[in-house]
Amino acid sequence: MISKKHITDRFVSYVTIDTESDPKSETTPSTAKQWDLANALVEELKSIGLEDVSIDENAYIMATLPANINEDVPTIGFISHFDTSPDFTGANVKPQIIEEYDGKDILLNEKESIILSPDDFQDLRQYKGQTLITTDGTTLLGADDKAGITEIVTAMEYLVQHPEIKHGKIRVGFTPDEEIGRGAHKFDVSKFGADWAYTMDGSQIGELEYENFNAAGANVVIKGKIVHPGYAKGKLVNSMYIAQDFINSLPRMETPEHTSDREGFFHLHNMNGDVEKTELQYIIRDHDREHFEARKEVMIKLANDINSQYGKEVITIDIKDQYYNMREKIEPVMHIVDIAEEAMKSLDIKPLIKPIRGGTDGSQLSFMGLPSPNIFAGGHNFHGRYEYVPVESMIKAVEVIVKIAELTTKYKA
Repeated sequence: MISKKHITDRFVSYVTIDTESDPKSETTPSTAKQWDLANALVEELKSIGLEDVSIDENAYIMATLPANINEDVPTIGFISHFDTSPDFTGANVKPQIIEEYDGKDILLNEKESIILSPDDFQDLRQYKGQTLITTDGTTLLGADDKAGITEIVTAMEYLVQHPEIKHGKIRVGFTPDEEIGRGAHKFDVSKFGADWAYTMDGSQIGELEYENFNAAGANVVIKGKIVHPGYAKGKLVNSMYIAQDFINSLPRMETPEHTSDREGFFHLHNMNGDVEKTELQYIIRDHDREHFEARKEVMIKLANDINSQYGKEVITIDIKDQYYNMREKIEPVMHIVDIAEEAMKSLDIKPLIKPIRGGTDGSQLSFMGLPSPNIFAGGHNFHGRYEYVPVESMIKAVEVIVKIAELTTKYKA
């Protein structure tokens, strides 16, 4: 259906454009270089035959593939993001193409002795004999989520070229800044005008996700008192010791490295301090809404208990919700998940239905009125030098998009 060379060339053309986002920026997009790919995508969408192609002042891209049937069927959407994570550099990406992968170690970078090994990343073994695209060991690859963009553009191109495949109206959306949690912030759901959508932003082939973490961020500030250490008895209050008490009082096994599946956690991801002041930054995650609220209460109660011990406020805590589990918005319209599952099964892809241990644009979009489950884009080991994507997985994702478009014609708008 889709040639390996065609989809590989398209993917490589995207990942070699640096689109790293910046959480410290207050603009949208957060980096000017995201416009480079955004503007190129606009022209490409026009060139493959889509209509109503637009890009707004914040670099949100939308386009339409008109229906080729007269029946009144739902309008569906496919959405991906074009920024890459600031966790690891996305500048000067030099993709390497490994034909007929032999199942053994892949030398990414001889000079720095960087190896992508199935001993460390066991998922590699399932792609023996396939074509892999990897990094050169010095950058991330950008399959998150340029694989998703590649798949959506390729699927729309295929549908334009094959009018015998019947489908309703399809909307396409590409966003900036998903990697810093802002991908859906300025997405115009009413302008998009779809009944539901699918984000093509999952990992390995077969993934189908319609639930994610409830999420909050907590900023904990501990105040101390500095006094000359030679005369400090009964006077000095070391904020770092109080911070240590706070950290150690949270459940030690309820952290990312000790949890999986639907288990939630407290994650201390940054700390900075001296005697007078220490700041702790946490993220709080849980799939269950009641457990999520309970986790926030645990942190607040702990801060209050420590303040009581000192007889004054030495700890302040500010907790802000970030996003919620999209499951509560998708369960009432579960047929949209059923369609994706049927599409995969019809293509001999085993659906891997599991909760996302993270967030997704689909979560925010679902709460904005656009239910949006997440489908695999094929990549692995996102946000780092060991990232890779099998070309065959991208081709399968294209086939899933096309099949979803076909299956949706069985439903009435």
